[in-house]
Amino acid sequence: MRMYDIIHKKRLGKELSEEEINFFVEGFTKGDIPDYQASAFAMAIMFQGMTDRETSALTMAMAESGDTVDLSMLGKLSVDKHSTGGVGDKTTLIVAPIVASLGAKVAKMSGRGLGHTGGTVDKLEAINGYKTTLSPNDFIKQVEKIGIAVIGQSGNLAPCDKKLYALRDVTATVESIPLITSSIMSKKIAAGSHSIVLDIKTGSGAFMKTSEEAEELGRKMVDIGKACGRNIAALITDMDTPLGYNIGNALEVKEAISVLRGEYKGDLRIVCEALAANMVELSLGYDSLTSEKMVKDSLDSGKAYEKFKEWIAEQGGDISQIEDISLLPTATYVHDIVSPCDGYIDSMNAESIGLTSVLLGAGRKNKDDVIDMSAGIVLCKKNGDRVKKGDVLAYLHTSCMENISSAEAMFLSSVKFSDAPTSLPPLIYKIIK
Repeated sequence: MRMYDIIHKKRLGKELSEEEINFFVEGFTKGDIPDYQASAFAMAIMFQGMTDRETSALTMAMAESGDTVDLSMLGKLSVDKHSTGGVGDKTTLIVAPIVASLGAKVAKMSGRGLGHTGGTVDKLEAINGYKTTLSPNDFIKQVEKIGIAVIGQSGNLAPCDKKLYALRDVTATVESIPLITSSIMSKKIAAGSHSIVLDIKTGSGAFMKTSEEAEELGRKMVDIGKACGRNIAALITDMDTPLGYNIGNALEVKEAISVLRGEYKGDLRIVCEALAANMVELSLGYDSLTSEKMVKDSLDSGKAYEKFKEWIAEQGGDISQIEDISLLPTATYVHDIVSPCDGYIDSMNAESIGLTSVLLGAGRKNKDDVIDMSAGIVLCKKNGDRVKKGDVLAYLHTSCMENISSAEAMFLSSVKFSDAPTSLPPLIYKIIK
């Protein structure tokens, strides 16, 4: 068998066998297949697509290309959540303790941010002492003990996907639905949870710009998850506007704590309640209405907040920063941006706003960049809000004023105004099960 023949076959739009897909994954992981052939293979898939059978085979082969996590001792209680990435998306910090407080087991490996999207691990590192690395044994023990552990992704979890994604990122093959599906699901399957809830973002700040594209991806991922023996659901959620009001690592931890304390009632809480309810339904077996009530009660009673503190303490985090959020990293400079006109906010380009936060120091342009944990943006107005000339639209937080003028210009260019209010998109477009 030759990689040349596999590339040629896929270039012609023919269906690959499981053996051919396994040959590629094994050879590429070991380094026997060079990057240029893997890049050609990804481009052939980009143009010709893959059948569900091919995508399923690729997913399982990549899941088994490195380490896998055995969560069988947790039975059907183990549950994971994955977001396709967005701006202001701090949902893991909220839904994980909600679900754990209700009896499910959340054993989660999360990633770091790159580009305009933030990463859960980066946010957690804004808390002094929080350990994002645990040994496999300690990881499992913590989940068994308190129902939750969130760490950085293992260096050898789905290594074929890690290598392939690095190539896709520089060869214009990121947007392929079969490749996105196999990339995400291979890591989720390797991570071992019995149930998986997917948060698939759509809009200006998401990879899937339209709800139709997001729904197609969601259906593919649900089908693959079921074929691999998982309980799975996908929520198509809005990312045309940043989620919540805070963007940036410490700022997002503060907002997550506000939700867990019951102080925040807006869009972020609504999306988190929906995600958590689906996680409870899949892992604990309750019907949807019961699951929704349990989630609301966990937030309103303070159970979720207490579980959050228990989780952070168990992983070495400084609880005083949770109980007094003013102790979290705070920016040296805060600069306000004011509205240039009267009217209504018609739209906010979430991707552009995310890139503004990167310019302030809250994210990475390159994977080795050092993040300013205090940097970011606090929005004062969002889509549909009425504004007067001179009203504060947002506050920019940074420890370096060098880019503040550029950041203000980028932010203002992302906001469009209208004379009359416009209809807002739904926060949750669809739930696929």
